[in-house]
Amino acid sequence: MAEDAPWLTIVGLGEDGLNGLSDASRDALERADVVMGAARHLALVPDPGCEIVEWPVPFADGVALLLAQRGRRVVMLVSGDPFWFGAGTSVTRQLARSEWVALPAPSSFSWAAAQLGWPLEKLACLGLHAAPLTRLRPHLVGGARVLVLLRDGAAVGELARYLCAMGFGESHLHVMEALGGARARVRHVMAAQFDLDDVAHPVIAGVEVAGQGAVVPVVAGRPDALFAHDGQITKRAMRALTLSALAPRAGELLWDIGAGAGSVGIEWLLAHPSLRAIGFEGDARRAARARANAHALGVDRLVVVEGRAPQVLEGQPLPAAVFIGGGICATMLEQLWDMLPQGVRVVANAVTLESEALLAQWHARAGGGLLRLDMAEAAALGTRRGWRAGYPVVQWSVTR
Repeated sequence: MAEDAPWLTIVGLGEDGLNGLSDASRDALERADVVMGAARHLALVPDPGCEIVEWPVPFADGVALLLAQRGRRVVMLVSGDPFWFGAGTSVTRQLARSEWVALPAPSSFSWAAAQLGWPLEKLACLGLHAAPLTRLRPHLVGGARVLVLLRDGAAVGELARYLCAMGFGESHLHVMEALGGARARVRHVMAAQFDLDDVAHPVIAGVEVAGQGAVVPVVAGRPDALFAHDGQITKRAMRALTLSALAPRAGELLWDIGAGAGSVGIEWLLAHPSLRAIGFEGDARRAARARANAHALGVDRLVVVEGRAPQVLEGQPLPAAVFIGGGICATMLEQLWDMLPQGVRVVANAVTLESEALLAQWHARAGGGLLRLDMAEAAALGTRRGWRAGYPVVQWSVTR
């Protein structure tokens, strides 16, 4: 093997084994010193005439075994497209780009879309074989179509029960097993009537969403009822204005200081799948509630750190934006300002006179925008109606 040649070839397999392989993939197998793969993948390929290493479970344990083969010609067998909910990224992040080459096959999503006649570019495609079913939550709206990779046959039943629990038991499930191979099978059933007990891995489910369950809107300012809370929550209208001021951009990290119910961090994450957020909360019960809210709304990637600012902020990855929703004080603002690099967007909301005065001082010192927001909602007033005013909120927004 030439010194500058890739030593690792990642070969994507379909359920038809060698029959679906490209000439390049066949050539890599013929030249290999070692073939590595899960037992299911190895069974799809006849004896390659070289050393065979079965990939262990859990998957992460196999990475060190693979790296120990560096310098030999290694073929790693994976399912379909290695870089679409596949194993490719987990392995190649450990390697230089010159060390590997990937030869993908059609993904499970491609096979499923072709089976159902669904336009792949218009679908939500979720890899939930190692992730919670709650990631479906933002996609549960009547008429939506979703393709879901699942870990095994039992998970299809769990999916059906989850849909029923969310009020979408009328959804139609297209249960597709081993697509592209001799064992391929496709069955159709309503979630509320699911009774299949012989679904085999590998499996992908097509979901046509139907039902009267609560829908998560796609814009900021989701209903307060979607969040469990003890009153410590940035309310719907204020939350929408706060997210507008925070102005999330793809790939950014938010610090949510005084996370409470986690509503601002959760709405930030719902804005785009590449966004990240860390919520800081000093109350253990509220921290647990924020985690649960994030999980229920499909953004379990919210990180909740227990502790009080500014001490809890030390050592954390620096953000692109910061929201201060609770516990604001002069000491915290001073230390936060010293900690943050230039360009970070900071938004702080204040309700008390003391915190309002503090924000006015910082506005004079650092600039930015200062808003005073008075909101009221209609409420019963005897036999008539009147305006019930909430506490005015002062919002300071500034770029460091």
